[in-house]
Amino acid sequence: MKPAVAIVEPKTPGNIGTIARAMKNFGLHDLKLVNPPEFGRDSEAYGFAGQARNDVLPNYDEVTFDELVANYHTVGMTATTNENDGRHVRFPFTTPCRLAETLAAVETDTVLVFGRESDGLTNEELSRVDEVCAIPASAAYPSLNLGQAATVTLYELRDLTVDDRQLPDVERERADERAIEGFYETFADLLDSVDHPEEKREKALRMIRRLVGRAHPTGREISTLRGIVRQASRRAGSSDSRRSTRYDR
Repeated sequence: MKPAVAIVEPKTPGNIGTIARAMKNFGLHDLKLVNPPEFGRDSEAYGFAGQARNDVLPNYDEVTFDELVANYHTVGMTATTNENDGRHVRFPFTTPCRLAETLAAVETDTVLVFGRESDGLTNEELSRVDEVCAIPASAAYPSLNLGQAATVTLYELRDLTVDDRQLPDVERERADERAIEGFYETFADLLDSVDHPEEKREKALRMIRRLVGRAHPTGREISTLRGIVRQASRRAGSSDSRRSTRYDR
């Protein structure tokens, strides 16, 4: 189930538009605003929203924090967490990546709650949410811009929210084992053609086997490699033949 996104007391209309755009990028549509500033069609909110100005942004719901807590499984976003369980307001916490895994296994109405640009969610607000989530960042400067934080979080949740992507399918099948073994045979022929030291050939073949084994090549990839190696072997053999003929004279 796709989560809703809530922003608590945003001060800048531009950040509302940026988050709406990120929602559109990653397949979300349910935007909640708690005590937002006024913004109209000519504001930065619509200017920054991109295509989300047509659906996500104009269809936002203005709600209270109490309504979020009462009606949703709430995930409060924060940059600063407690280091241990001595204080429970910001601990334990999860990351957006782990959150994606847990939400995939549960059917419930969830809302991701982002706080104010200046100081995020208060301790009192965080004490009322069901989960705390933080983006792993540099300890020297963990605070992200509100729009950036939302974009990173929604990106990590993309497997839950995006059904059809613009990128081609990168799933592939490993080449047939007979084709791969044929490549190893051709590579062995190359070692013979270039007169690779006999005592080193077994090690070279083992290394190339391990290299190809880790790469999981497709059928087309292994066929192309085998063709190149076969051509190199023929060229090496032809060169040896020309040298032998020249020396025989």
